[in-house]
Amino acid sequence: MTHLTMAIFGADEVFGSFGLWAFLSVGAVALFAVFIPLTTWIDSQRKEREAFYKAETFRRLAESSGEGAQAAIALLREQERLKRVRMIEGMKVGGLVNMAVGVGLTIFLRFLIGGGQGSPWLCGLIPGLIGVALFGYAFFLAPPVE
Repeated sequence: MTHLTMAIFGADEVFGSFGLWAFLSVGAVALFAVFIPLTTWIDSQRKEREAFYKAETFRRLAESSGEGAQAAIALLREQERLKRVRMIEGMKVGGLVNMAVGVGLTIFLRFLIGGGQGSPWLCGLIPGLIGVALFGYAFFLAPPVE
């Protein structure tokens, strides 16, 4: 890769590894100064537009009639319930994934390094126990969805 960047930027033995430095610096600037702020701005605009349309829909439903207001409240409650269900299901999936990563890491490090005392294979317990905590919260401590 160094040869490619040196060929592109015309670096020779005088400049040394200028080509690699230029390649990495242009990539870093493109990532941190352009791509990440742009995607963040686009996402915030999308969320703002969705919130505006949602508020406008509820306002029109509430202003229409008595039954429209009841429908708007029922719709809002249903959306909140679905949001809580998605959050709890996400915690269950996250807990299962973390437990699987912990078990896999424990087995991998156990066979890679060996089973001596103080071996690093116990590092697999960290993501495993995080997964157990997420899974336990989702099943036992999370408030029930009505």
